[in-house]
Amino acid sequence: QVQLVESGGGLVQAGGSLRLSCAASGSIFSISTMGWYRQAPGKQRELVALITSGGSTNYVDSVKGRFTISRDNAKNTVYLQMNSLKREDTAVYYCSLNTASSPYVSWGQGTQVTVSS
Repeated sequence: QVQLVESGGGLVQAGGSLRLSCAASGSIFSISTMGWYRQAPGKQRELVALITSGGSTNYVDSVKGRFTISRDNAKNTVYLQMNSLKREDTAVYYCSLNTASSPYVSWGQGTQVTVSS
């Protein structure tokens, strides 16, 4: 079973930057679609960004131009570079992994991002 471990969250002032990392165990990382989701208090979990095995990316409109998702298959790691952070970006951020051959989605434990004004 794949394990995902996120890191890089923390407290940052509005306008600042953070870089989240998610390290995956196992051997299927390179063929997997990786995602970053977030869940703010009292809200549903939402997709922030996806990157396919081929490197195609997709972002929720609210982060376009500010966040960048990338992957390093040699390190089994996906990143989320977050710039120009806003208070509304405050949430727990989760990493996800899924493959085309399975409906199962693996999740990390989450990392808290708090943006102060």
